[in-house]
Amino acid sequence: MHPQRVSKFEFQLLEKLWTLGPSSVREIQESLPPDHRPAYTTVQTMIHRLEEKGAVRRVKKVRNAHVFEAVFTRRAVHRRLISDLLDLFGGSAEPVMSHLIEAGKLTLSDIRAMEKALGRTEKKK
Repeated sequence: MHPQRVSKFEFQLLEKLWTLGPSSVREIQESLPPDHRPAYTTVQTMIHRLEEKGAVRRVKKVRNAHVFEAVFTRRAVHRRLISDLLDLFGGSAEPVMSHLIEAGKLTLSDIRAMEKALGRTEKKK
């Protein structure tokens, strides 16, 4: 099961929850970079949207503050984002891989590590 799509900002909030662990909206908001920190109410709205998507859940209430934790795992969200990206290229990884190589973001050692992982996957089949 794929998690629902998340926006870039929702992804940033999930990243904070994965890093911080269960947190209040205030803790999440205060952990964002001060120079681009959105208002508390903006973060609160986005956390509630993530809750509606099933991406986060309330785990407890401390005084008036709800504490949230991520339901979607980092790996599941990454898989969804990568699948969506590949869908834009008709399912082919080649254009993405070519771009990563040209941009210097993919090294020969990365490719060798992927070859080993692919070999292990093939053996399991």
